[in-house]
Amino acid sequence: MKNIEHQIKEANGRLRNYGISIEQIGSRLYLRATLPPKPLALKNEWHQQRINITVATIDGVKLAENEGKIISLKLDTKTFDWNDYLKPKLETNTAKSIGEWIQKFEEDYFQKRQRNFKTESTWKVEYKTVFKMLPVHETLDAEVLKQIILATTPDTRTRKRFCLTLKLLAKFAGLDFNPDSYSGNYSYRSRQIRSLPTDKLIFESHSSLDNVKWQWVFGMLATYGLRNHEVFFLDLEQLRAGNKIVTVLAGKTGYRKIWPFHPEWFELFGLPNVKIPDINLNRSNSEIGATVSQRFRRNDGLPFKVYDLRHAWAIRTLEYGLDVTLAAQQMGHSLSVHSNLYHAWINAEHHQRAFDLAISKSDRPMPPEL
Repeated sequence: MKNIEHQIKEANGRLRNYGISIEQIGSRLYLRATLPPKPLALKNEWHQQRINITVATIDGVKLAENEGKIISLKLDTKTFDWNDYLKPKLETNTAKSIGEWIQKFEEDYFQKRQRNFKTESTWKVEYKTVFKMLPVHETLDAEVLKQIILATTPDTRTRKRFCLTLKLLAKFAGLDFNPDSYSGNYSYRSRQIRSLPTDKLIFESHSSLDNVKWQWVFGMLATYGLRNHEVFFLDLEQLRAGNKIVTVLAGKTGYRKIWPFHPEWFELFGLPNVKIPDINLNRSNSEIGATVSQRFRRNDGLPFKVYDLRHAWAIRTLEYGLDVTLAAQQMGHSLSVHSNLYHAWINAEHHQRAFDLAISKSDRPMPPEL
């Protein structure tokens, strides 16, 4: 039996000539088309809009397809009237409390992805932290969502997260609410940039660690720019065999290979002699990473955050002249995220080192003689 996604795809193929399409948003089916403005709308011209039709079922797809043809005919004959469609939508939105919508949203979220430590962590950080601020017994409407967003500090990561998350909840519930205008100007570059540890300080800090297992972890983080939790998900046999190219088997962004910067640290830090701490790995990546951060902060009193080792690795690759695309891949970033995140860390000293390295290359182009 064909699933609902396949049924929608086939129906949209038949509706293509009608200038209308079916979309599934959460548990509802919508028709999308270029339509006249709604009554009392601020926008006066025709534009792409959705009409809430029915529940997302196989029979619902058939109903939506037939309604799409009817709407197309009404548009052609200039008999389309928004009042025929707004009332059912209003009844749908007011039928459930915010708490009920959140529950249905969560059910839908985990129906579309495997429930594991990674997805549970994403749900907790990106969604639950926002949803817990909502008045769960009130009716879901645009004004409630707007006031929750405006209660956050403008131009912050928190404001941006609230806008993104509540926009998704509104879309799921079929509510006409777009908070993009409240999102503000937050970006990676808006964050306060702190000083990164120098290579000399990193080396000295490694030497000062007493516990050999955590010293090994520190060396791996410094040499390969790993995320804190990834040090526990490596191909250790390759390391023991003396292979300087590390293979990450699992973690936030999955499988990838990383090269050492500086390569000399591989031997100086004794990285082939694997001595990994025995900690509880039956947890989310963020919880494992927090254990690493807490261990170095509480027991060793590092003069910097251990995650700064990852940032320092990223800047170090620039000094080596590594192409930014390759650095991004090795860190498990997209190119845009990598560039935006680390652009602000790069100062005049880093530019000078990169310049000196480029000038020192024997194969660099030479200017013509005068």
